Amino acid sequence: MMRAAQTGMPGVVGATGRDRVLRAPLIPAIPLGRAQKQAFAREVARLAVRSLHAELCLYPKPGLVSPVDSGSHDDMDAGTFMRSMFALRHYFRKICLAGLNDAPFAQLKQLGIAAEATMLKATRGINTHRGAIFSLGLLCATAGRARAQGTPMTPAALRAAMLIRWGEELAMHAAPAANEAAPIPPSRTQLRDGKAKAATVPAQEVVAEPLSNGLRVASRYAVSGAREEGALGLPSVFEVGVPALLAARARGATVTEERVDTLYTLMAHISDSNVYHRAGPQGAQIVRDHAECFLAQGGTAHANWREEAVASHHVFMRHRLSPGGAADLLAACCLVQSIATLDNK
Repeated sequence: MMRAAQTGMPGVVGATGRDRVLRAPLIPAIPLGRAQKQAFAREVARLAVRSLHAELCLYPKPGLVSPVDSGSHDDMDAGTFMRSMFALRHYFRKICLAGLNDAPFAQLKQLGIAAEATMLKATRGINTHRGAIFSLGLLCATAGRARAQGTPMTPAALRAAMLIRWGEELAMHAAPAANEAAPIPPSRTQLRDGKAKAATVPAQEVVAEPLSNGLRVASRYAVSGAREEGALGLPSVFEVGVPALLAARARGATVTEERVDTLYTLMAHISDSNVYHRAGPQGAQIVRDHAECFLAQGGTAHANWREEAVASHHVFMRHRLSPGGAADLLAACCLVQSIATLDNK
């Protein structure tokens, strides 16, 4: 999907962001009964769906689907996203329960695979929330893990809990991405007849492994994806998006303004595979230029910010640009902020 600029974050030290984690002090955990776990998981799932809904309803946001219009898309609209969200509500509850029960990453992965199938069925094959299934699902699982341990659910503590429990497994999950995105030598490729052959295999006999759009983009443009993002503990969320959201809130921005500022900050800092897939490096540069210009003018603190954002929206629509990766990460930022409020409940 993308990689954020490495800015450093209190609580995570080292080149990979997972080597040495500053462990948050634990609150003495009170064992949760089945009913309490179920209630907590339902609440987290509600917050996850609400975060996706907040992203959908935001406007103006360049090239993206909203209740106002379908942006750069002719195959989906707000109704498509609503069906997807409704279908995913049980996934968020299940993956939070998995975190509460200390599930290994392999179990989280299987829940995500099943959720993607559910999403595609609900949307008739349209990918609305693949990135969100990964990032918000991982955050829901981490919230469950933190609650089970009695760990505070501040952003820094939440990220630490994620890396402590699943950091190594996430890194192993990221490792195959380079191999999957790279051309497969004929001597190591499965052939149509299933038999091993010499290295001089005719090209038409090679069955290439199917690649997702993200892996295809990574192969062509050397853009990092969701797997690398997860291995580093979602740096785009915790190092870029959440600080931008909090900075806008601190200056007194409205909810809409803080989310727009956060979206533009993410657009300026990440390499979005959704954009690369649709428009290549040239499209990615248009997105980055518009985002940087918007922020340089003061973001939503500028008197004419709305007109500027609408103008960008029209440019993105003309070029068929859709920063969907940034949109998914905005929803993840909203969820992180919502999860932090659960410490008071």
